Amino acid sequence: MVDWDLVKKLIQVIKDEDISGLAVEEKGVKYEVKRERSGAISSGQSISIPVTHVKAGEETISVSAEKEEEGLIAITSPMVGTFYRSPSPESPPFVETGNDVEPGKVVCIIEAMKLFNEIEAEVRGKVIKILVENGQAVEYGQKLMLIKKA
Repeated sequence: MVDWDLVKKLIQVIKDEDISGLAVEEKGVKYEVKRERSGAISSGQSISIPVTHVKAGEETISVSAEKEEEGLIAITSPMVGTFYRSPSPESPPFVETGNDVEPGKVVCIIEAMKLFNEIEAEVRGKVIKILVENGQAVEYGQKLMLIKKA
């Protein structure tokens, strides 16, 4: 169940403190609120996202509540950049949902300042979910995909 009083407080803190984002976990539910460059406040991508859009003055606010999944390991972005699932537009993706991965296997690329950085799996397991769309901008620490450890 979403604690709407907490959500309202988080939104107010972001506005009052003029910060880019905030994440809080309470009773097994993770609340994440982020301000986008346009000034709007929105949520990052997460598992099983019930999203609600709220109008607050001139800003549109999206809030997500995420239940933590047991036994899943997130591959996160080590930098700010652009997420790519394949080495080129005409190439197949490095991995698809359901594929097995090994430590060292390239799972995606993050482009930062015209440099293409290969992101590798750090564990053996199966790709459960890809959380980012191809060509989407990502932030440092943003979850890219979820792996069920073998």
